[in-house]
Amino acid sequence: MIATGIFIASAMAGAQEQAPNRREFTIVAKDRAFTPNKVEVSQDDLVKITLTSGDRPASFTIDAYRIAKRAAGGLSTTFEFRADQAGTFTFYCNLTKEPGCADMKGTLVVKAK
Repeated sequence: MIATGIFIASAMAGAQEQAPNRREFTIVAKDRAFTPNKVEVSQDDLVKITLTSGDRPASFTIDAYRIAKRAAGGLSTTFEFRADQAGTFTFYCNLTKEPGCADMKGTLVVKAK
């Protein structure tokens, strides 16, 4: 019985060590720019982003992660994803009818384990 308790405690400790970090960021899209325009996380982190549009509609798009989220002017949207791919990825605004949107770019850096 004691050996079983030790095994369960060891298994639980191992599961806790492997739990992903949770990283939260607020990105403001205003004046045709993202602030901050660089986000750094570690591979397998759970990433929560709140996109706030300061002055006009904006989107946050990362092709490699199949993310495309939109915030109407003056509003916010929140979403989460697991950073399961290591590398450097561009995030950008994909709204074609908003002037200057194509110039809005930033970088997501996912550091390998």
